[in-house]
Amino acid sequence: MVRHMPRASGENIFVKFGKSMSRIGKKPVTIPAGAEATLSANILSVKGPKGTLSFTHRREVAIAIEGTEITVSKIGSTKLASALWGTTAKVAANMLEGVTTGFTKQLELNGVGYRMNLQGNKLVMALGFSHPVEMVIPEGLEAKIENNVLTISGIDKQQVGQFASIIKKKRPVEPYKGKGFRYEDEVIRRKQGKKSA
Repeated sequence: MVRHMPRASGENIFVKFGKSMSRIGKKPVTIPAGAEATLSANILSVKGPKGTLSFTHRREVAIAIEGTEITVSKIGSTKLASALWGTTAKVAANMLEGVTTGFTKQLELNGVGYRMNLQGNKLVMALGFSHPVEMVIPEGLEAKIENNVLTISGIDKQQVGQFASIIKKKRPVEPYKGKGFRYEDEVIRRKQGKKSA
């Protein structure tokens, strides 16, 4: 199945990253061994051992495939074109990484009585509420649980990150006892509880 990536926006990206996105756009994107890229009109498609992704780029940029490299060039000199230049190159690089090695996000769940398990394509969590929290795992993603660590994996970086973020918001880690979800590499600044007089 071909997964379609969302179109790059760019309007807010320039405000955040400015010229750094233009520097990214200047660098060709290397097509790794085991992957292939094709271009049809304004649709870039990449295929690798883990799957296929496609992306419709904006008219403010142009994409070319030359040998084992993908190059992105901007059309015009507007701020939007400059922002989309680097953004489109980054999207292409992420697509190629996704179909060759994939992306993962790991969430650690801590807290007495907090637990999670997989039931078919559903993630069922006990998070201290009066009822279990259930979430359907989106198509294109895989979930695995080992002890108290949930690993989300897939070829679409944005989809992996977005789903992990939604799960984390169900019970974000609190700073006093460290209960809740935290990313594996997340550093939590612990706070001391109020001391009784």
